[in-house]
Amino acid sequence: MEWQGAAVKSFFKKILGQSSAELPDWLKSQQDLKRIVDPKLPIGQVDFVAFDTELTGLDFKQDSIISIGAVKLRGATILPTKTFYRLIKPECELKPKSVVVHELTHSDLECAENILDVVGDFIKFAGNAVFIGHFVHIDLNFVNKVLRQNFGVSLKNPAVDTATLHDWLYENDSHFARHYKGMTTQSDLFSMARKYGVEGGKSHNAFSDAYITAQLFQRFVPFLPKCGVKILKDLLKVARP
Repeated sequence: MEWQGAAVKSFFKKILGQSSAELPDWLKSQQDLKRIVDPKLPIGQVDFVAFDTELTGLDFKQDSIISIGAVKLRGATILPTKTFYRLIKPECELKPKSVVVHELTHSDLECAENILDVVGDFIKFAGNAVFIGHFVHIDLNFVNKVLRQNFGVSLKNPAVDTATLHDWLYENDSHFARHYKGMTTQSDLFSMARKYGVEGGKSHNAFSDAYITAQLFQRFVPFLPKCGVKILKDLLKVARP
C-alpha cells in the first residue's frame, strides 16, 4: 500500500504545489515577493531586471528554453556590470526555423547547462526586482513551466511589458507621439528599437535582446510623469503584460 500513498502524495503535490519547507532556498524566499515589493516606490527607485529568452519554438507544450539573458536597472538607469547570460541544454530537438532566428546550433549547446540550474541562478540574480520584457508573457510562461514541473509554483515578481507600455503612451501622451513623429505600427523588438533610436543586432540573442529592451524602457520612462505615472503601482497598471 506504500506505493499508493506515494502516488496520492505526488498527485496532490502537482495540484497544490510543494510546501514552502520543501522548496529550495532560492525559490522559498521568492514566494513572499508580493509582501516585499513596495508598490508605492517612485519608479526611479525601483530595481528592474530586463530579460529575454531564446526558445526552440513557441509551442508551450513541446518547446523549451535554450538561453536566458538579463541586465539590471535602477529606475531607468542601466547597470552594465549587473548582467546574466547562460546557454541551456535543449529538452527537445532544435527546429531549423528557430536556428535561423537565434543562430544557436546543437554544437553550440553541447556543453550547455541543465535548465533547472540556469533557471535557479537566474531567479537568484533577479532577486526581488520587477521584470521588464518585450511580450514578456512568453518568456514568463516558459520559465514558469520549468518551475511548475519541478516545484508546482511560479514566479511572483511583478512584470512590465515594453510593448504594452509603448501602446499606452502613444494613446495617452500626445507629446510622446509628437516627439518621435508618430509611432511604429510594427511591434516586434527590432522594428521598435529602430524607431526609437536604440542600437541593436540583426540576429536574436537573449542578452542583446534584453539590453535592447532595457534601452526601450529608458526611452519611455521620461514621458511617464506627465501622464501621472510616477510610482510602481501606476506603472504596473499601464504596462502589465
